[in-house]
Amino acid sequence: MEKTDALAALSALAQETRLDVFRLLVAAGPEGLAVGRIAGELGLAAATLSFHLGHLRQAGIVTCRREGRMLIHAADFTRMGDLMAYLSENCCAGADCGLPRRGVRA
Repeated sequence: MEKTDALAALSALAQETRLDVFRLLVAAGPEGLAVGRIAGELGLAAATLSFHLGHLRQAGIVTCRREGRMLIHAADFTRMGDLMAYLSENCCAGADCGLPRRGVRA
C-alpha cells in the first residue's frame, strides 16, 4: 500500500458516521449488507448514507455490487489488511511483536 492510499483510507475513516458504517460492514463479513439494511441499522437517511458510502468506496475500503435491485456494500478485507500492515510496518523496533509486516500475510 502506498502512503497516499493509506491517507485516503484513514481520512475516510476519520469521520464518525463513516467509521460507524465501516465497522458495521466489518461485522457483517464478506457478504456485506444492503443499503437499506445499513440505513436501518444506523438510523441514516438514504442521501446521507449514499454520501458516506461514496467516500468509503472512493478510499478503496468498501466495495459495492448489485444483486437484482439491491446494492450490497462490503468492507474490503484485503485492503483493510494492507492498511493494518502499512501502519504496523515499522513497529516494535524490528522485533517480532506478532503483527503482520508489509507484504506478508499472517
